[in-house]
Amino acid sequence: MKRYTFLLLPILFLANSCTKDLQPVNYAEINPSIFPKSAADLEAMVNSCYYPLRGAWFDGIFSTSERGVMFLSDATTEILHGKYGDQLTASLHNYRPTDELFTRYYDDFYNKISRMTITIDLIQNSSLSDELKKKAIAQVRCARGLLTYTLYDLYGPLVIAPLEVLKNPLQEAPLARLSNDEMVAYMEADLEAAAQDLPDPQEAEYGRFNKALAKMIDIRLNLHEKNWTKVKTLCDDIIAYNAYSLDANYKAMWDIDGAKASHEVIWAIPCDYAGTSENQWQLMVLPSNYPGKGGFGTITSTWWFYDRFEANDKRKEMLITEFTGTDGITYNRASPGSILDWGPLPLKIHPDAERTTGLTTVDIVMYRYADVLLSKAEAIANAGAPTQEAMDLVNTVRRRAGLTDKQLSGYSSLAAFNDLILLERSHEFWCENGQYRADLIRHGKFVSRCQEVTQSTYTGPNKVVYPFSLKAVSEGKGKFVQNPGYN
Repeated sequence: MKRYTFLLLPILFLANSCTKDLQPVNYAEINPSIFPKSAADLEAMVNSCYYPLRGAWFDGIFSTSERGVMFLSDATTEILHGKYGDQLTASLHNYRPTDELFTRYYDDFYNKISRMTITIDLIQNSSLSDELKKKAIAQVRCARGLLTYTLYDLYGPLVIAPLEVLKNPLQEAPLARLSNDEMVAYMEADLEAAAQDLPDPQEAEYGRFNKALAKMIDIRLNLHEKNWTKVKTLCDDIIAYNAYSLDANYKAMWDIDGAKASHEVIWAIPCDYAGTSENQWQLMVLPSNYPGKGGFGTITSTWWFYDRFEANDKRKEMLITEFTGTDGITYNRASPGSILDWGPLPLKIHPDAERTTGLTTVDIVMYRYADVLLSKAEAIANAGAPTQEAMDLVNTVRRRAGLTDKQLSGYSSLAAFNDLILLERSHEFWCENGQYRADLIRHGKFVSRCQEVTQSTYTGPNKVVYPFSLKAVSEGKGKFVQNPGYN
């Protein structure tokens, strides 16, 4: 691990959508008696911690391009399929330590965790009021919790540099990865502290963190660890805010201003044409001959996935099974050409044919209230046995999709209920934040599903986590251990 920690304060970026004047600032040279000195200074420091959580192609971990978590994560499942490049590598689970798109999340973003750690220390040691510091630190800890969980979900336990090590950047100190228990405790501490001091959902500014988001990330963490009691408690906490409800129109959440108008969206990443945060999804999924405004056509869904929707499920309406191209040819399942041969177009977003560039201003929906309901249902069932309360939660989500209720008598065994939950999660959350990969892993079906859909001979139990790069292992000087099966 290299021991150079820098802070990019994106003040000019946020104010002017311009990065040419940004300069790296060495934390060791910042005097806390001088900076931060004002609320504006604190806001700049907090914004620097939102910065890597954007949807930017180059340096945003939640890009909706092939460089983002959702794209490659869903491509490892039946939701998306790639016929070439890194997309195909993902679909076949054929990723290796030399595949930079799969190792880059750690290489490009783990140092941001260190940056956030030092940011917290600078804020704590400033002369500003305790109230200002508390609000700022809560946002930074939520950002650190979200980024840390995202990397943990992809790679397993990480290297987390202690503050005392970060304060001595010129002293080389290779570090080992934390144990799983240490990793979970680290994330829990951040998310619980953030939830304590962040604003209530009703009081938070759109696009900024709030208590419900911190608890939603904690739900994902505790689902990962199968801590069912904690999952249910966190879900009940979010429900008790009385801030969220299911939107009547599923598709509307991905309209031009859908997320902002929604009562269901817990957190979305605001996007604009200026590139502060980018949404490239139409560019990724629409072929060049798509009517209106096409794209690169880099990825499709699969017919395997599409065929498992019920006939009248509204959630599949954004899976485009037929279109007449600008070439005058009608493409569909019977006559797919080279476009729909593997599956429909996963256009889970307003087409935004009037967009002025390849980007769109449709915000990136990350977490929704439907996730709270389905997570609670799963927690109730797995803490004991499927109950009517758990089934009622599932049916609440199904009704919004235009579907009839499922009966508990048909899903009284835990295995049957979990199969239902997994199916509903795939149909509800396809092409959102890539969480379905973790759902398949949690239910022990990640490898078998890949084999069933793609007949891959590359997948195996070790593929439930991505490899670290050779560079990361080398810099660990023997202390950093590669994930099993990648040596």
